[in-house]
Amino acid sequence: MEKNAKIYIAGHRGMVGSAILRKLQKEGFTNFVLRTSSELDLRNQAAVDQFFAAEKPQYVFLAAAKVGGIQANNIYRGEFLYDNLMIQNNVIHAAYVNEVTKLLFLGSSCIYPKLAEQPLKEESLLTGLLEPTNEPYAIAKIAGIKMCDAYRMQYGCNFISAMPTNLYGPNDNYDLQNSHVLPALIRKFHEAKQKDEAEVVMWGSGSPKREFMHVDDLAEACFFLMQNFDQAGFVNVGTGTDITIQQLAEMVKAIVGFKGTIVNDLQKPDGTPRKLMDVSKLHATGWSAKIDLEAGIKSVYADLGGESWY
Repeated sequence: MEKNAKIYIAGHRGMVGSAILRKLQKEGFTNFVLRTSSELDLRNQAAVDQFFAAEKPQYVFLAAAKVGGIQANNIYRGEFLYDNLMIQNNVIHAAYVNEVTKLLFLGSSCIYPKLAEQPLKEESLLTGLLEPTNEPYAIAKIAGIKMCDAYRMQYGCNFISAMPTNLYGPNDNYDLQNSHVLPALIRKFHEAKQKDEAEVVMWGSGSPKREFMHVDDLAEACFFLMQNFDQAGFVNVGTGTDITIQQLAEMVKAIVGFKGTIVNDLQKPDGTPRKLMDVSKLHATGWSAKIDLEAGIKSVYADLGGESWY
C-alpha cells in the first residue's frame, strides 16, 4: 500500500477497526475515509453505493459487523444473520463496482463445524454442522468468504479473507448481556472486588478451551496480509495456543485482585468444546503473534481505569 493511498476502514470505531486504524496511523498512513454507523448505514445498499462512488477508496478493511457473545448470538438470530449479510454484501459488491485495489474481509473462528478436528485447519470449513448458538453469525461469515472468492474468480477482484480467533483489547464490549467471555470476566471480577463480594458466578463448566489474541496483534496481521497475502480461500489468524475457560477465569481473578471464589453456573451453555486455530498457513506467510495473554490482559485492565466500560 502506498502511504498516500485512500483507505476505508468499515467499522473503524469498533475494537478491530480502531486497532487497524491505530496500526496504519503508526505506519504513516494519513488518507483515511471513515464513517460512523450513524453517518453511513452499511445495511443500506443505496447509501453504500453512493459512498463508494463519491469517495473511491483504494483499499478496504471490512471490519464492520454485528457481534456478540453466546447469549446475544442465540437470542438475536435474525438480526445477526440479516445485518451481517447486508453489511458485507453491500461493501464487497461496491468495492467491485468501484474498482477497489484490494479488500480484506474479516470473519470469525465460529465458521468452523462444532466438532471439527483440532486445531482448526482452513480445509475443515463446511465439513460438519455448526455450533447452534452462533450459527446465524457463522453462516453470514461463511457467505462473506465465498463472496470474496466468487468475485475473485468471476471478476478478478483482489479480495482476501482472514478469520481471527477470539479477540480482546481496547474498545472491547463489556456489556454483560452481549459481551464475549474475557471482557465479561474482567468486569465481573472487578465489580465483585469493588463490592467486596464473596463469589463470582461464571457461565458453564469452565472446561471448554479457547484461544485469545490481543487485537493489536490482529491489526499487525491485517497490515501484513494486506501487503503480502493474495489467495482465494482464507487464512486463520491466531496465536496457536489455548486455555480452558476455568484457567482464564483464574488468571483474570489474579490480575484483578479478587479474593473470593469462582462458582460455575452449570445451567448456562458451554458452547463449542474447543476452538484452537491451526496457524501454520499464517506462519508460512512470515507472520506470527507476539503479545502474551497474561501480559495482554494486564495491560487491558490497567488501561480501563476500572470504570470505562460504563
